[in-house]
Amino acid sequence: MAHPSQLGFQDAASPVMEELLHFHDHALMIVFLISTLVLYIIIAMVSTKLTNKYILDSQEIEIVWTILPAIILFLIAFPSLRILYLMDEIGNPHLTVKALGHQWYWSYEYTDYQDLSFDSYMIPTQDLSPGQFRLLETDHRMVVPMDSPIRILISSDDVIHSWAVPALGVKTDAMPGRLNQTAFIAARPGVYYGQCSEICGANHSFMPIVVEAVPLTHFENWSSLMLEDA
Repeated sequence: MAHPSQLGFQDAASPVMEELLHFHDHALMIVFLISTLVLYIIIAMVSTKLTNKYILDSQEIEIVWTILPAIILFLIAFPSLRILYLMDEIGNPHLTVKALGHQWYWSYEYTDYQDLSFDSYMIPTQDLSPGQFRLLETDHRMVVPMDSPIRILISSDDVIHSWAVPALGVKTDAMPGRLNQTAFIAARPGVYYGQCSEICGANHSFMPIVVEAVPLTHFENWSSLMLEDA
């Protein structure tokens, strides 16, 4: 869960998000070193009157400042491509959930069950219970088992939405007439919050996403209760 004045990412709750955090730190360190070198060169150039003709015109230096950036780009590109393929890998999901975006709420359908579906609306501020988060809490949470590969099929009923949960490393657009998919594994039990990340209209800020990861036995009990209520 994000908190006020937070500068970094939320704590990772899935293996993919952990990889994304490591890659962010890796790329940020490279950017920091490059920025330091450029700043040093600028200060050195403006603070001295000494010049060297071999620096102004040198074949060796031109080779170095051509090859060195190429090596740096490879150091960034290869880890990035690795994570990209990891995020695209679905494997054998244990559970498939279809998320359908509406103006302005989400509908969830558990496709492995015959009649398990519900709408998820934001709880108005005046109806919040103590401890609940304003603009983030919903009347029905998307409950999933922890330590299990979950596949999310995402689409929209009207305009473009985006299903995003930062702690799980998931963000996929919901396009009308198109079915996108993504996957995640919740590494630990907890409640993870997200919001629609596409400007979808007047109430864009009022269609939150709440994913609750629970042990498998608790998920089975929850699904049985939902099916009985249906």
